[in-house]
Amino acid sequence: MKKIILAVLLFSAPGVAAGQSVETRAQTIVHLLDYISVDYPEFVKGGKVLDEAEYQEQLEFSSQVVAPLQSLPDVAEKQELLAKAQTLKAKITEKAAGKQVSRLANELRWDVIRAYDIAVVPKTAPDLSQAAAIYTTACAGCHGVEGRGDGPLAQGLDPAPSNFHDQERMASRSVYGLYNTISLGVAGTAMRGFGELSENDRWALAFYVASLGVPQSEVNEGKRAWETGEARDAFPDLSNVVTLSANEVTERYGENAALGQDYLIAEPRALAATKPSPIAFARAKLDEALAAYRSGNADLARQLAITVYLEGFELIEASLDNVDFNLRVEIEREMMLLRNSIGSGAPSAEVESRIAQLDELLARAEKRLGAGSLSPTTAFVSSLIILLREGVEAILVLAAIIAFVVKTGRRDALPWVHAGWIAALILGAFTWFAATYLIDVSGANRELTEGITGLVAAAMLIYVGYWLHGKSYAQAWSRFIREQVGAALSKGTLAAMALVSFLAVYREIFEIVLFYQPLWVQAAPSGRGSVVAGIGVAAILLAAIGFAIFKYSVRLPIGRFFAVTSLLIALLAVVFAGHGIAALQEAGVIDVNPVRFVSLPLLGIYPTAKSLAAQAFVLALVVFTFWLARREGVKPIESKV
Repeated sequence: MKKIILAVLLFSAPGVAAGQSVETRAQTIVHLLDYISVDYPEFVKGGKVLDEAEYQEQLEFSSQVVAPLQSLPDVAEKQELLAKAQTLKAKITEKAAGKQVSRLANELRWDVIRAYDIAVVPKTAPDLSQAAAIYTTACAGCHGVEGRGDGPLAQGLDPAPSNFHDQERMASRSVYGLYNTISLGVAGTAMRGFGELSENDRWALAFYVASLGVPQSEVNEGKRAWETGEARDAFPDLSNVVTLSANEVTERYGENAALGQDYLIAEPRALAATKPSPIAFARAKLDEALAAYRSGNADLARQLAITVYLEGFELIEASLDNVDFNLRVEIEREMMLLRNSIGSGAPSAEVESRIAQLDELLARAEKRLGAGSLSPTTAFVSSLIILLREGVEAILVLAAIIAFVVKTGRRDALPWVHAGWIAALILGAFTWFAATYLIDVSGANRELTEGITGLVAAAMLIYVGYWLHGKSYAQAWSRFIREQVGAALSKGTLAAMALVSFLAVYREIFEIVLFYQPLWVQAAPSGRGSVVAGIGVAAILLAAIGFAIFKYSVRLPIGRFFAVTSLLIALLAVVFAGHGIAALQEAGVIDVNPVRFVSLPLLGIYPTAKSLAAQAFVLALVVFTFWLARREGVKPIESKV
């Protein structure tokens, strides 16, 4: 233990601290506070010091916590963090009870995590299939094959390697604390950091180490508690499994929950297979948002309110639309009002009232959707609407572009257009694979991707619409034909068409992938055939729609064709602009200012000042570009191709 002080001194040294990232320095503080919470109660009991040397080291250790805190960037909570660090030092000086010091250290640890946004949970449930092999290579030499601290290299080490079968000590440690030790090591001791291991491997190793000393009988009992639902409330996600020690779980949720944690640490994929429904997740996060706002942390409350929508409600919007459209609209409006109340610093009573009302609405939505499982009919309709709604926009853009190159006889441009949408399909397939097996795509990242893609697509559509509109006049069309005879379309135009083709398809696939994931879970095994049937019917309808649009556009007179397709693409530019701004608002990047206006999400119209202003700007830009195009022409072409 005495060597740990060297680590504190090292990380608090100004030169070293300056060379480390903020997250690394903050994570080191969390690491040190974790040691205080675990070790102090061993050396001070009932106001008496059991080991003077260890106590002095704990006292020195608490003194040094302040220095790295001071080296961190200024945030709103920094002075409060420093004050708590001083209080912790004072309690250790007073030889306060072990539980009290441990509680203060843990509180400060969580405050630092929140203030500096430290990632404390793996992105996905770790795969432990290779964890034993990693342990044998990296850890068994010191800690022993069974983890009893008796490896061949352990002799003479001071301090001795940890014994992972010491149940009293291990019950005070969290998986996250073990992950930190594996990642950062303990300077001045034989325990080095294993930064060369990937983040996933370090998490897997932490889970494996945490389970080494747990008897199989307890794991089996924990499995029973988990499968019967006795431990479910304690672990809605990986957070409590990873960040709470067994002692903390027992204190908060009882012994059955602690046994459930033993099972989930040994089999973390069991939790991934039973994620809470999106509505249950949203309601749980509402409670957290209220607690954060009451404690004065408005920033955290606002972020949680955003998460309520992005990671919860948005995932079942399409399903709820099919059974109760008005309820969906009302819930969206209340979520927007809640975020505005939190952002404006409204009284706690007002925020509490809004959260209570929103919770009641979500409960109604859950009942309308069948308490988390969809009927086969609802599953079919939801599946059909999701694919049909998202696919129509892409079909309209592709049909217009493909019809254009066919009508103009420039079939050499078709490979560019096809390359765009084929690339989008390939990337969409990878997105599905990654979202299912590799990463947990967060709602914020999803909305950022949709928002940026929507705005870029809008810009490209304005360009293509202007280009097409310019060809609807005789003089411009004649000049175009004359310049293009015997040559391909310009590289710039081809690249623009390929990019629009890609963006139009990938933006919709990205949404489709992420909406079908929760729909698949909600449908349950009995309704998944209906989901597949909905996809099949929607695909047939999309093919028919695409064929009809293409066939009709080919028969149009050339001038009317260009006029219709340019106007259609201009309309889609306005729609994409509205969707793009709305997505960025949902991600919390752009503020939401509600106005009294109609809501037509299908057309990208949302009742917020900034989304409507963006659409008005795009519309004005379209009118201006069309006016420019008109100046170059003499009269519309009416001859057929």
